[in-house]
Amino acid sequence: MKKSCCLILAGVLALAGCKSKEDAKVLNLFAWSEYIPQTVLDGFTAETGIKVNYETFSSGEEMLAKLLAGGVGYDIIQPPDYIAEVLIKEGELLPLDTAKLSGLDNILPEFRGMPHDPQDAYTVPYMTGSVGIVVNTERVTTPVKGFKDLFKPEHSGRIVVVDDGRELVVAALYTLGLGINDITPENIAAARPLLASWFPMIKLFDSDSPKTALLNGDVDLGYVWGGEAAILWDEDKKFQYILPEEGAHIFVDVVAIPAKAPHPDAAHAFISYLLRPEVSKLISDEFPYTNPNGAARKLLTEDQLANPGSYPKTELALDTFRHIGESGALIDELVTDLKNTSGQ
Repeated sequence: MKKSCCLILAGVLALAGCKSKEDAKVLNLFAWSEYIPQTVLDGFTAETGIKVNYETFSSGEEMLAKLLAGGVGYDIIQPPDYIAEVLIKEGELLPLDTAKLSGLDNILPEFRGMPHDPQDAYTVPYMTGSVGIVVNTERVTTPVKGFKDLFKPEHSGRIVVVDDGRELVVAALYTLGLGINDITPENIAAARPLLASWFPMIKLFDSDSPKTALLNGDVDLGYVWGGEAAILWDEDKKFQYILPEEGAHIFVDVVAIPAKAPHPDAAHAFISYLLRPEVSKLISDEFPYTNPNGAARKLLTEDQLANPGSYPKTELALDTFRHIGESGALIDELVTDLKNTSGQ
């Protein structure tokens, strides 16, 4: 009887061990939509045997809310810089084990030690970029240099913008000469009438693929992610990309490991895979944002490096977003109210 019990116990333990081993062959990824090539995911799986489950979000705030509400089970997340900043402060990220990572030296110096993670202890830059104005120059012949030119009555119903409240409020703050990270009730109140005049002119709010409406000819102008502008420019040089003269910022999207990640070793392996120059180049090929991987940039073509959506030439001092805490609720309230009142 004792021997039988031992055999049963051994079988249970063996099954548990098999389950653990099987679970280790999974990576749960929570990232932006249209941002990680399927070829990269497939290549990682083919090399490691680790299956990638890819769940998407459409804004940094959406991702933050889900994580802080107890969303668990993710091994890799892809927050923007200012969301990573709050996750670090809240203890929601696992410190990186640099002994398990390779390729960190490929990151260019200007993308190291940034304000959201000064010691590079929790995050690795994935892609960076700007947010600017795209103009179909075949259908818009008047000069467009900034927001004051974009939001003119004659362009009403011809504009697509990213469906991102903070980006829209920041556009107004730039126009008013106010600090983009100074989200106060007073500044929100100052931005309201300007945004209220803009919103009725907007035909479409789209963060996932604002380029589509421009390519289809449904709109002629847009306030879009730089990577989307780069794809448009590759399709047809009639799509001109402009950084608004009132001001522009860069975003840094990073990869990080949640503090409660069930498969941290797989997560470290995935980050190392992304840091390989040839893999990072694949990301640039499909999603041509600004690549912070210097070794990967050396593999890009002259045309890729000349794309103004990917690598804009500007004398503007580009800002970065900082975490604004509970002030983010002021933005949500303002944008929701203006969408409702403008019939969006």
